[in-house]
Amino acid sequence: MSVTPESPSQPIALSRRTVLQRAAVAGLVATPAAGILAACADSGSDEEPGTSNTGATSATNPLGAPEDQPINVVIFNGGYGDKYATEVHEPMYKKAHPKSEVKHQSSQAISTLVQPLIAGGNAPEFVNNSGEKSLDFGALVADGQLQDLTPLFDAPSVDDPSKKVRDTLVPGTVDTGSFNGKPYVLYYVSTVFGIWYSGKLFADNGWTAPKTWSEFTALCDKIKAKGIAPYAYAGANAAYYQWNVILTSAAKIGGADILKNIDNLEDGAWKVDAVKQAAEAWAEIGAKYNLQGAEGLKHTDVQLKQNQYQLAMYPSGDWLENEQKKDTPADFKYQMMTTPSITSSDKLKSTALRATAGEGYMVLAKSKNPKGGMEYMRQMLSKAGGKGFTEVVKAPTVVLGSTEGLTFTPGTQSSQDALKAAGQEVFNLFFDGWYKDLDKEARTATNELMFGRIKADQFVERIQKKADEIKKDSSITKFKR
Repeated sequence: MSVTPESPSQPIALSRRTVLQRAAVAGLVATPAAGILAACADSGSDEEPGTSNTGATSATNPLGAPEDQPINVVIFNGGYGDKYATEVHEPMYKKAHPKSEVKHQSSQAISTLVQPLIAGGNAPEFVNNSGEKSLDFGALVADGQLQDLTPLFDAPSVDDPSKKVRDTLVPGTVDTGSFNGKPYVLYYVSTVFGIWYSGKLFADNGWTAPKTWSEFTALCDKIKAKGIAPYAYAGANAAYYQWNVILTSAAKIGGADILKNIDNLEDGAWKVDAVKQAAEAWAEIGAKYNLQGAEGLKHTDVQLKQNQYQLAMYPSGDWLENEQKKDTPADFKYQMMTTPSITSSDKLKSTALRATAGEGYMVLAKSKNPKGGMEYMRQMLSKAGGKGFTEVVKAPTVVLGSTEGLTFTPGTQSSQDALKAAGQEVFNLFFDGWYKDLDKEARTATNELMFGRIKADQFVERIQKKADEIKKDSSITKFKR
């Protein structure tokens, strides 16, 4: 996620630097002292994490959240903003638990805000951990800071007490936030990844979304001839967007197991022909069609250029439309295409895509009221919680049935149409949320590749070397799927 609406996150590595998703690019923020999370694991209650401050359980309070205890909610104020929390989820919690005060904070630098609170023994209950400065999920798991969410997913749902919460969610949601089989993170937003363009720009010029690589490069030539940059991503903080595209193409060429092997740190997983072919193809796009100066730009700068019709195609997740709503012309009409097939013998169709539950939320086990944090999640996983979120930010959630009767914006509708067209050929990857240093290396190598400083064979060699280092490092917790 991070998948994250905003920018790929640039997480700070804590403790043994095990992981995180949607972080950013070259020049990560300096790492705090290695033992900081291990040290703060001793702060707070001496009881088993998540067992303190239990209230009376009831049909409306199955998790036993103490009715008179406050909860501290921290929301990343990025692509989705924080109004969905202040206008939907927090009022829902307050209505269900009127004696409990909800304390709200929002930030664009989650680690800067939350890390000192954890270290000082004042961890907030509920955190939307996303953005350019997010905390390392994997390190938090390894250090015992995150609440095991099994009680939440096994609790009765708000809408139908005969159903467990887990049974009211899109299949795979619980697994996406699990580490070695145990759920610690709730990924809440149904996220589809692809290449975005203006429906108006394409219609005005008679262009159609390409399905094959030859169609794609031919379209790039036509766009370039119009004096418009055909393609770009933000090299300053969003190289994640581009390695996601490269690996999506690799999965189409060689099958989804390409990504599974990368996640599992299999020997030589990055050096297979499919990854190298994909890297070679996209390096050509970088060399011939990239927006000039894109390496030094942030994601919002590049996205603004697209809204100003200086750029035609941009890789992102379907949070893009909401993030850019203030700068998007009324008739722009965001649309999403899937990455075109690179070879005629690709194992997956051109309609195949990456989709997942994105935007990570966590309950901190060493907070004063972790059961209240889980109850807050239970409320947001109701149909009303999901619907309210979608109404505010125009993005669907993982709550089944929560979008009934809603009309999507053009961009979100196009991503949902693409997801439907993909059928069973939908895949995901996890290494970026498991091994932060591998994610960092992939981002750095992607910039080197796309801006012409290394070739595809050097790209895969470089990332494979880092994967091998992580695999051999016994101090790093390993995850497998």
